[in-house]
Amino acid sequence: MQQAEIGIIGGSGLYAMPGLTKIHEVEVQTPFGAPSDAFVLGELEGRKVAFLARHGRGHRLMPSELNFRANLYAMKKLGVERVLSASAVGSLKQEHKPGEFLLPDQFIDRTFLRSSTFFGDGLVAHVAFGDPVCETVALAALAGARSAGVTAKHGGVYVCMEGPQFSTRAESNLYRSWGADVIGMTNLQEAKLAREAEICYATLAMVTDYDCWHEGHDSVTVDEVVAVLKQNAANAAETIRAAVKAMPQERSCACATALQFAILTDRALIPQETRKKLDLLVGKYL
Repeated sequence: MQQAEIGIIGGSGLYAMPGLTKIHEVEVQTPFGAPSDAFVLGELEGRKVAFLARHGRGHRLMPSELNFRANLYAMKKLGVERVLSASAVGSLKQEHKPGEFLLPDQFIDRTFLRSSTFFGDGLVAHVAFGDPVCETVALAALAGARSAGVTAKHGGVYVCMEGPQFSTRAESNLYRSWGADVIGMTNLQEAKLAREAEICYATLAMVTDYDCWHEGHDSVTVDEVVAVLKQNAANAAETIRAAVKAMPQERSCACATALQFAILTDRALIPQETRKKLDLLVGKYL
């Protein structure tokens, strides 16, 4: 039985989902270990929703410590078909101001310590990732932001860095020279794994500050950043609520069949243990 149809991953500042009703928590076991926290299941705008605090409640996990595979596998296990992820980002362009949201449609990967695929152990699959974001989810989020009165822009490039340190000024200017829009530490792996799990995915990037390239960056105080973070979290909650309401019931995008032609391994040579571990994802194709 499908326990949820829409997944929400809350980033820095968004550790709970206001407005959820019929709430109950579930611990989800996965072959990849434990997710970041228990999932909070409930109803939002009449839709079944699963909420996960990406860094754990109390913000206990660094970006590099996140078990992305467990988080997305658990979403799939709960029956989730679409994920809207909210995350705090730094702005790489003057026009993306603190307090505004961006719905990026491209990513650049600058991470090096993370597992970004469910596959391996005798099973090779290559999913298409030229368009890493589900347009349906992104447009619902954009409509949600506008409904909530939040300034949001559709499209842009998200640089995903390893962290936990922020960029050097040279790195920040390098990313700007590439034409990137925002920088964060979490969303690229989620997008890759969501695609492998045939889950629609989009990112609600919440601008907290200008990255260190900006001449006024050093004068920004922690209190000011925290104030923006709190306001962004409140705006994100309203945006997500409206986005869930705007989300179409049926899926007509290619995300739902991303693995159809992706598996390259001879079926007869796939180890039984790997088949069992990944049955939730690939069983219908094997």
